[in-house]
This record gives sequence, C-alpha cells and structure tokens, in this order.
Amino acid sequence: MWPFARKDSAAEDAKSLEALQAFFESANGTASKIAVSPTKALECVPVRAAVQLRCETLSSLPLRLYRRLEDGGKEKADDHPLYPLLHGRANAWTASSDFISSLERDSLLSGHGYALANRVDGGRIAELIRLAPDRVKVELGDGDEPSYVVSLKGGGTRTYRWSDVLHVSGFDGLSAVRQAREAIGIYAALEAHTGRIMANGARPSGVLQTKDTLKEPVLKRLKESWAKFHAGESAGGTAILESGLEFKPLTFSSVDLQFAELRQYQLVEIARAFAVPPILIGDYSRATWSNFEPSAQAYLSFCLVPRIKAWTGAIARLLSPEEQRDLGAEFETGALVQADIAKRFAAYASAISSRILSPNEVRELENRGPYAGGDTYANPNVTSGAPADQQQEDAA
Repeated sequence: MWPFARKDSAAEDAKSLEALQAFFESANGTASKIAVSPTKALECVPVRAAVQLRCETLSSLPLRLYRRLEDGGKEKADDHPLYPLLHGRANAWTASSDFISSLERDSLLSGHGYALANRVDGGRIAELIRLAPDRVKVELGDGDEPSYVVSLKGGGTRTYRWSDVLHVSGFDGLSAVRQAREAIGIYAALEAHTGRIMANGARPSGVLQTKDTLKEPVLKRLKESWAKFHAGESAGGTAILESGLEFKPLTFSSVDLQFAELRQYQLVEIARAFAVPPILIGDYSRATWSNFEPSAQAYLSFCLVPRIKAWTGAIARLLSPEEQRDLGAEFETGALVQADIAKRFAAYASAISSRILSPNEVRELENRGPYAGGDTYANPNVTSGAPADQQQEDAA
C-alpha cells in the first residue's frame, strides 16, 4: 500500500491505525499462526534466495547516465555529478552496486525503497544516502504533489521535496513479503515440523498400550526407561517393550502427508510471489538442458526489465525538466551474459559485422584500451585486405 497521507488529523489517525493493523497482521495474520515479518521472512530459504537473486542480479548490471545526441545516438554523461554516484560510489561509504541492492531489497520487503539526494552548491547532487523505509512518510499536498517526511535519529522530522528523494517502489507499492505471508508462513510451518520430526528421532509421537492393567511401580519403571533410552538425545534406539505393550503412532508419517510435495509446492508459490522462475532459486525438479536458458530469459524479460523501467523512471525525478530532455539513466543488460565468453564474443562479432558497434566500443565493454582505426564501422567479413594506409606501411 502506498504510504501516502493527507495533512490533517483524520489522516494521521488513519495512518496510525494502519500501522497498528500491519503490526498485528505480521504477528498473527497467517493461518499457520506464524509471524511473517520482513526479518522473519528472510529466514525462509526460498524467500532469501529470491530476494538475493533479485537484488544481486539488478545491482550487477552497470548503471550509467547517458546524454542523447542530435543524430539519434548517445554518449556517456560522465561530466554530470549524478554519473559517478550511479556508476561508482553512491556516497563515501557505499558502492553503487550495494546501494542499488539495498533499495531493491527495501522495495521487496517493505514495498518502498528511499534514498536522499543530498544537494550542495546550488543544487548539485553530491551523494545518495539510503533512508530506512520505516522512517519515511509520504504526504500529498495540493495537486497530489508528494513530499517526504523523514524521522531524524536525534528526534524531530525533516521534510524533503519529491525531486530530492529517489523513491523506488514494488509493484503498486506493495510488499512482496506481506502479500505472500500465507505461503511463507506455511513453508515455515512445514520446516518447523521437519525439525520436530528429526528431534524426535524421525519418528512420530504415539502411545504405549496394553490390554493388561499395569501397577504403579511398573508404570514408573517403564516411564523412566522410555525417557532414558528412547527420548531426547537417545531417540532412534531400539525400543524393548514388556508386559504386552505395543507402540501406536498418533500422527501420520511424512510420507502419508506427502510432506515433500507440500514443501515443493510452497517453494513454487514463493517463487511466483517474487516473479522468479523456481529453477533460479534452486528448484531443479523440472530442470532440463533445454528449459534452463528459456527460464533465465523469461526472468530477464518479465521481471528484470520492468524493474529496470521502474528504476530509470525514479532516477529521472532527480534531474531537472531541462536535463530530462537530454539525459537518461540506463542499465546495461549485456552484463548478464558476461560469464559466457563464447556467446559474448559471438554477439560482439555480430555487432561489429552489422556495423552496430565499432571494435573500440567493444573493447571498451571488455575494459580494454582502443587501437588506431578501431573507431571505423566496417564489416571485416567483406572488407578485402587491409586499409590503404596499412598496405602502404606494410609495403615500406
């Protein structure tokens, strides 16, 4: 839910009531009666894997500010103060990749990620500083223009204009953890049940029954013997029963409850909530040589690309209306194939032969220096021989 509030007492009361309701929903709002707060949710392995995948994949993509040229091309706007903050260090103590990862994590866990654009020298952005989501409240003024009220650590608040805050939201401003708390709670309950089974020697609890009547001394001896040799750390040993006693389980076994299948289903549910293919968070039950790459491509097309659009739109707010005509932030998705050198070099060769990239532009992507003549857009597959000047040098 968007954290917007009107500047009146009724809205403040509603906001307090909403915060109180969210607290109780987190504590007892699941059918499994397991509290699912953002911190608790990260203890769930599929949630941890999905959040880590979303954050680390996005933060691994180079983020640069570009300037549009009149001929339709673009160039790096490395002379703009925002460029090094997006591509190098967001502030003195935070790398840009860590900064992007932190805000993306905030948007997944709480629904919103905030960062202050600290301006100096007449409006120049000097640093980007993450703001804890629970310390930020958004108020709507006249014309629905938002302002951000930030609670200070030393007490009091400070209000910032919308153009001074980088605000990245989850889908419709909703927290994936809060919306999927039932699925997360069930998975946590299944995991806790596994722990209890293993703590009990991988055996279900039950009763000792007999048709005979047992006297008090016999009952006491049996109880002590059972507790000593078949419970706690000694669980799993061979039970020796006397006086016609039989052990009768009171609960179904994990096999009867299709326990593994239930855990598998909840993992898929959690993956759906975070818009990631299950195979990318460790579910290889349906993995084949032919479907892994399509799953990765689906993740890029249907999860990362929308998030990239959300991020670049949020970054644009930090620019003035005049700057927005010529400047724009872009993530370089080509970094996703960085690990596959064969595919990467094949793509480079295709781009050069198609005259989309020059050899020096490719070398720059590979962090290599340019060479003379490498800025020419030519297809080496159809160019006969070396350039004329090179032929003359060879002849001399």
